[in-house]
Amino acid sequence: MTLEPVKYKKFIAPLVVGVILWLLSPVKPVGVSLAAWHIFAIFVATIIGCITQPLPIGGVAIVGFSITVLTGEVPMDKAITGFGNDSIWLIVMAFFISRGFIKTGLGRRIAFHFVSMFGKKTLGLAYSLIGVDLVLAPATPSNTARAGGIMFPIIESLASAFGSSPKDHTQGKIGSFLLFSEFHGNIITAAMFLTAMAGNPLTQSLAKPLGIHITWMNWFIAGVVPGIISLIVVPLIIYKIYPPEIKETPNAKEWSKKQLDAMGKVSTAEKFMVLTFIVALVLWILGSFLGIDATLTAFIALSLLLVTGVLSWGDVTKETGAWNTLVWFSVLVMMAGQLNELGFIPWLSKTIGTSLHGMNWMLVLVILILAYFYSHYLFASATAHVSAMYGAFLAVAVSSGVPPLLAALMLGFFGDLIGSTTHYGNGPAPILFGSGFVTQKDWWRMNAILGVVYIVIWVGIGSLWMKVIGMW
Repeated sequence: MTLEPVKYKKFIAPLVVGVILWLLSPVKPVGVSLAAWHIFAIFVATIIGCITQPLPIGGVAIVGFSITVLTGEVPMDKAITGFGNDSIWLIVMAFFISRGFIKTGLGRRIAFHFVSMFGKKTLGLAYSLIGVDLVLAPATPSNTARAGGIMFPIIESLASAFGSSPKDHTQGKIGSFLLFSEFHGNIITAAMFLTAMAGNPLTQSLAKPLGIHITWMNWFIAGVVPGIISLIVVPLIIYKIYPPEIKETPNAKEWSKKQLDAMGKVSTAEKFMVLTFIVALVLWILGSFLGIDATLTAFIALSLLLVTGVLSWGDVTKETGAWNTLVWFSVLVMMAGQLNELGFIPWLSKTIGTSLHGMNWMLVLVILILAYFYSHYLFASATAHVSAMYGAFLAVAVSSGVPPLLAALMLGFFGDLIGSTTHYGNGPAPILFGSGFVTQKDWWRMNAILGVVYIVIWVGIGSLWMKVIGMW
């Protein structure tokens, strides 16, 4: 038996930073307790480990968890409380719902119908693919599963049908444009729904200690206008700055019809999947009125998929992404919770808030959003970024006079929109970039442009929209 690969050199950075911070405890700020400082050192080291990844992110989290308990900073009974966090279990359940879309083929069928209806021109084809993402997003919090498991295979085969492939350097015909458009469609739809990306429920959890109540409905209402505007504008901008060689796609309808014929009639499993999707969506929308928690809704949806036979228990146990997420999310949430409980986050927010004292709160919000967005160049995971910075930035915003719900939702939206930075910045990025359709230079260049577009639309129009509907 051979040993599993471990990138030991990538342990150096997190270990060095963690040890240095730990040893600096004698000169720590007066307002921070020794325990809070030690947790901060372990937390930073763990986050850096999530970036360098000497082990898969779940393995890094387990090491961080062990050190936290071993050093006596957090007792075991308190350390494991993160594994009972309801927002994390919502994410886990959602992975299984996503698996149902992939296993039944329902996601592919919806996509082929959209292509058939709207795909006569290349731009329309891009909108149709993004439309599929929009339909699937509310019930698929794994935007990686949405982009990589459902959308990418369709885009790849569609591009191939038009003779566009990186293998023969013809990706510019149509494939590059469609793929990059879908990447941004995925980012936007992830920002529009609380249940459309794994990190979104985490922001809900991190906002609770500050007395801010984020629901599925207030997230959606706040995000729908900037979201729709982005879905319309962004593909047009991509079409202008990264135009496909093929502008007309009259064969798309015929191609999609052949794909649908090959799939055959709608199966019983797909019908049950549709029913489960509708039930979950209705309960998420009406949950606050019916008294049904969002996490309970996800459990109900999984129960329906199991009872109807759409998924087997084997499918559940084999969904490694879900269990991996459960482990590392739980550890990071526990550490973030301890930083707040032991006073580190309140101290940090008070300190930064004091330095911003007297500054207009809208200017403070813009500064925080810009810092939050552009610091993502240092992260290889949107969720790790949310775990590391959301709580602190939200506390600073609130202490500086920013309306609490506006701050919580705006930072929540940008926990998704930060994907418009690098080719490694969120889950879908390495999958889509790795296909070879878009060069790294083009990826970074266009994302830099579109990042500014998102800031203007979501901070500018988004804030005004939230004012109009009385959210602040």
